Amino acid sequence: MKILLKILLALLILSGCSIFVDEYQRDQRKVIKYLLEDLPLPEDASIVKVPTVLLGTGDAISGRITLISQYSPAENLIFYSNNTPQTGWTLVSSKVGKEITMVYTKNGRFATIVITQRDSFRGFVQGSWASDLVISVVHPDSIANQQPFSDLDYPIDPVSETILD
Repeated sequence: MKILLKILLALLILSGCSIFVDEYQRDQRKVIKYLLEDLPLPEDASIVKVPTVLLGTGDAISGRITLISQYSPAENLIFYSNNTPQTGWTLVSSKVGKEITMVYTKNGRFATIVITQRDSFRGFVQGSWASDLVISVVHPDSIANQQPFSDLDYPIDPVSETILD
């Protein structure tokens, strides 16, 4: 009976974790869809929490979105090649190799999409490869002062008393 209770408790805890992850994914997708409604994201992609950051308001949004997709880099390249121009983005530069880089522009904004292969044992066994995607979006008006540190002296001489040997 004790073993059954331990198993039930472990299942309850593990299923609770997936509920929180799913809620985070839903909430983040809503925010990203609101802020970047015109930049398509693969439906299967999950958002990586820590390195994802978006700053700004209105059209002046800048930031980085990190995703994991179960589609291969080639499949994600096809997805972006087919879907991004339909939302008004124009491809201005691309590089396809071990790492895929695409740079799009729209209304003064720039979006750089970097796709790399995600190696995993599961993918190796199945013969398929997932992808890591990093999408960086920059708007020229998101930084009003292009030289915010121009009044500071550089190099700054270290204070000798604070250096520990």
